[in-house]
Amino acid sequence: MSRSSRTRRLSAGLAVAALALTTAGAATAAQATPFAPSTSTAAAAEPGLLMNYVVNTKATKPHVKRVEQAVKAAGGTVVASYDQLGVVIAQSTNPDFRTDVRQGRNGREVQSVGATRTAAVSEGPVGTAAKAAAKGLNAGESTVVPDPDEAKQWDMVQIKADQAHQVTDGSKRVLVGVTDSGVDDQHPDLKPNFDAKNSVNCTGNGVADRTPGGWRPTTSDHGTHVAGTIAAARNGVGIVGVAPGVRIASVKVVNDDGYIYPEYAICGFVWAAEHHMDVTNHSYFIDPWQFWCDDDGDQGAVQEAVRRAMNYQTKKGVLSVAAAGNSNYDLANKTTDTSSPNDSTAVTRNITNDCLDIPTELPGVITVASTTQARIKSSFSNFGLGKIDVAAPGSSILSTLPGGGYGTKSGTSMASPHVAGVAALMKSAHPWWGPRDLEKALQRQADDTACPTTPDARCTGTTANNAFFGEGIADALDAVTRIR
Repeated sequence: MSRSSRTRRLSAGLAVAALALTTAGAATAAQATPFAPSTSTAAAAEPGLLMNYVVNTKATKPHVKRVEQAVKAAGGTVVASYDQLGVVIAQSTNPDFRTDVRQGRNGREVQSVGATRTAAVSEGPVGTAAKAAAKGLNAGESTVVPDPDEAKQWDMVQIKADQAHQVTDGSKRVLVGVTDSGVDDQHPDLKPNFDAKNSVNCTGNGVADRTPGGWRPTTSDHGTHVAGTIAAARNGVGIVGVAPGVRIASVKVVNDDGYIYPEYAICGFVWAAEHHMDVTNHSYFIDPWQFWCDDDGDQGAVQEAVRRAMNYQTKKGVLSVAAAGNSNYDLANKTTDTSSPNDSTAVTRNITNDCLDIPTELPGVITVASTTQARIKSSFSNFGLGKIDVAAPGSSILSTLPGGGYGTKSGTSMASPHVAGVAALMKSAHPWWGPRDLEKALQRQADDTACPTTPDARCTGTTANNAFFGEGIADALDAVTRIR
């Protein structure tokens, strides 16, 4: 994970709309207006930092519209509205925005409100941020013909993808969203399977940007590496992905500084839902908090907004797969957090299991731990009984890099796309299955993996389900040959 890495995020251990989405802020507002009281005799309030907020209400259009009015009355600008979630993304320089948005008749519609970050908005006011530059990154037959570097892919052997490919490489009907730092769609191993029509950039204050090429990487190779593991094409070039016959789309949610703020993630979740993706991969945690605690006003509001967005994605038929994280941390026994917030000054705080690593700990998300070539837990991988669903290779994984290159990375970021690929093969073989069917099959078909023979007190549970490997190591062969 580069900054990626820092957060499970994007890499080896580096601590990554449609239907009812409106972008009133981007379309009509020139910028967030400095707040001043409406009373004509009052002195203008001193503007504070430009901040973004989630404002939660009931998931109906009338309630959302009234909250939009409350946002404007509080000196804010509406960035994006999601009627289907009951979530409004707002921006304001009013230092009392959280309080003021609850005032007046429309303020009663606000269920919760919270800042999405602890540092000022780096993109600038809505409507003035520059579009992401479109980087000009250049550069199933019965008998499977290996690609040149396929023999180096020990990871594909561990999950039996090489055997699964004797049955199928996957179907072009299946679309996987690479929710990450952008994908080099011109890479020769990715171009054959890339779906530009369904790709997007969400890093401009969480507004869906369809500028051609805006979905490409600008500062990070993380998303391109993840994409190769999922679906590098069988084309006689380089490597082969777990599901080399499916389509991939880039959902860019990582900005140039390596942050994945909540509004970016919410934009990506809704985009995936509205563009009929079958599987999405999330090799990151949402910044700036490694764990979002619901007893904190800001964090609780954000946790709720993100949960609604993820639930909406699931209801729309999308299976979400996420990396467990690279802190060698027991997610089932949380005690302290020393690395958050990561966009300002980190503090040491006591936490409980009610504080969630999102999106990986949200309901319905497949949480993936990392293994080595020796089939043991990678030293960096997070773990936790009842938290890990399955495991997959994540140490020294060979995959694609921007500009037509290849390289190895380590992290649960690399493990998660293996499982996303297995899910894509499974969806190809069973197109009528929904997210819950895929989730149950992934867990049931995983190869049971016991705790280390040298006792490790952290590995609790049984061979069938334990803290290090969950239900076991993902099995691509079973995904395409077993009904259940």
